[in-house]
Amino acid sequence: MAKEKERASRVAVIDFSKCDSQKCGFACVKICPVKRMGGGAIAIPKEEKIALGQATPSQAAQAHHAKKNKVFPVIDEKQCVGCSLCAKKCPFGAIKIVNLPSALGAPFFQYGQNSFRLFGFLLPQKKSVTGVIGVNGIGKTTLLRLLDGSLAPNFGVFHYELTQKELRSFLPPAATQFFTTPAGERGVVAKRQYVDEIAAQQPDDSIEYFVRSGDERDAYAQAVKQFELQNCLHRKLSEASGGELQRAAIAAAFVSDAQTYFFDEPASFLDVKQRLLAAKGIRSLAQAGKSVVVVEHDLAVLDYLSDNVCVLYGEKGAFGVVSQPKSTRVGINEFLDGFLREENVRFREHAIHFHARAPADGKARKESVFAYPALHKRYPEFELRAANGEVFAETVGVLGPNAIGKTTFVKLLAGVEKSDNGAAVSKKRVAYKPQYLKSDFAGTVRELFAKTMASPPDGFAEIKRKLEIEDLLDKKVKELSGGELQRLSIALSLAQECDLRLIDEPSAFLDVEQRLEAAELIKRASDAASTPCFVVDHDLLFIDAVSDKILLFSGVAGKRGEAGAPQAQREGMHDFLREMGVTFRRDPQTGRPRANKDGSVADREQKESGNYYYA
Repeated sequence: MAKEKERASRVAVIDFSKCDSQKCGFACVKICPVKRMGGGAIAIPKEEKIALGQATPSQAAQAHHAKKNKVFPVIDEKQCVGCSLCAKKCPFGAIKIVNLPSALGAPFFQYGQNSFRLFGFLLPQKKSVTGVIGVNGIGKTTLLRLLDGSLAPNFGVFHYELTQKELRSFLPPAATQFFTTPAGERGVVAKRQYVDEIAAQQPDDSIEYFVRSGDERDAYAQAVKQFELQNCLHRKLSEASGGELQRAAIAAAFVSDAQTYFFDEPASFLDVKQRLLAAKGIRSLAQAGKSVVVVEHDLAVLDYLSDNVCVLYGEKGAFGVVSQPKSTRVGINEFLDGFLREENVRFREHAIHFHARAPADGKARKESVFAYPALHKRYPEFELRAANGEVFAETVGVLGPNAIGKTTFVKLLAGVEKSDNGAAVSKKRVAYKPQYLKSDFAGTVRELFAKTMASPPDGFAEIKRKLEIEDLLDKKVKELSGGELQRLSIALSLAQECDLRLIDEPSAFLDVEQRLEAAELIKRASDAASTPCFVVDHDLLFIDAVSDKILLFSGVAGKRGEAGAPQAQREGMHDFLREMGVTFRRDPQTGRPRANKDGSVADREQKESGNYYYA
């Protein structure tokens, strides 16, 4: 075991989904200076060992590739000198070489040789909600799986499973009891990130059966009311929407009797009201004496429900580090700042700030850029009525519950749907990013760009950089994940020359940094081209960052929707939050909107003054 405790000073990670040694002929091995001098920094596994089932840890960890008869290089991190020539030479961008702070020591968990690893851990705290914040690919879900027992700490020993004695020798005293207790005896319940798996596993079960069958606290009736499941209880899981599945999954965890609860991205697919109701329900578990851990990208929700926060930082896809628990305000602010003060670590070159904008100068805008008539659309079970409106070269944030007609309104403006009252929207060149993304293009992202634009517009290089498009160029569009497809769709909509831009739920599947980068790019594109833009979203911080005006929708979800004319951002946010019964203040350090916890001094004072939103 002594050798296992010796750690390399750098991380070498191979993305096995990208690596194709048959095409490149092991270019990484040929370029390595250590290899050329007779060293073993990088090597090609012998095929006969693979055939005999005596594969190296790299092959063992990637057994799912064996059917394709792929052979991957193996990088010895102790012999690697960190020149990164292999990463630069790789035509697929499959290799990352990252220098590590020496103080990190052994990883808490590592998937395999040349694979992702996580440093540090957190322990759930009783009567408390611990929030976890970090970008995608940094280890948040891995951390939850370690906490719920789906994975076991291995401290970089991935050749075999550690014995209880060996595990105790690695673990610090405070964590020994928790992580050596068998998973089935920890008393934990987890709400997973991908709720569509529920429908795949139990397609014919109703939402009522799914929630009621796990009721161990006699909390079924409370859960149905708290998470607004009354109107969908008899719907089959296979027929439920994403929002219904999400609320059912949260409710199923809520009614279970456990000591510790884990919620992985509970706000996904939910509208603002549903997110706040879910947050209140999750907080009630901690108030009842339970330990709760929540991973979430919606900062307003995370701020609203958390008592403390752990920040995950590192190198996306290579390694993640769990910070010490911090107060909610400090943790979120340090994440936005990109600098952890107690750890003395800067993990991002720039800080993220929110800027409160002054009201638009109406005198400077004599003529609207885009005007639309009153619109009416009726379906067998739903009706939408929207008042006429006009906008200047500005961004309009669209807020309202799910199933209230926001997407229908956007489709009417885009010309995808026609108004029943015969009202015609003026003919404009429209750049439209729909809510539900499709990936039916047969080629790669690079080929899609070549087909859709003869020459890239000014600023497109920055759009690709900030939305991390470069990493996707050689991927098949059909094989992109939800987040990757979202970033591609936003990039395409911003690259189009148009008179009107319509973007429906751009924050879905994106992490915190990607959301705020997207908001900045959308706002900048509207300002630079003097092009009005309508943005539908449920992330209040995203809407706050992107909007000049607000368009509110009200009515009865699934039956009737109504929309007024766009109004100034402050008045629109104030009216919306007053309807939600939630107050927001500005953080003095970052300028971000912060949700006041229900019943707090700040919440009571703002409600008494009638000011629900500080711009």
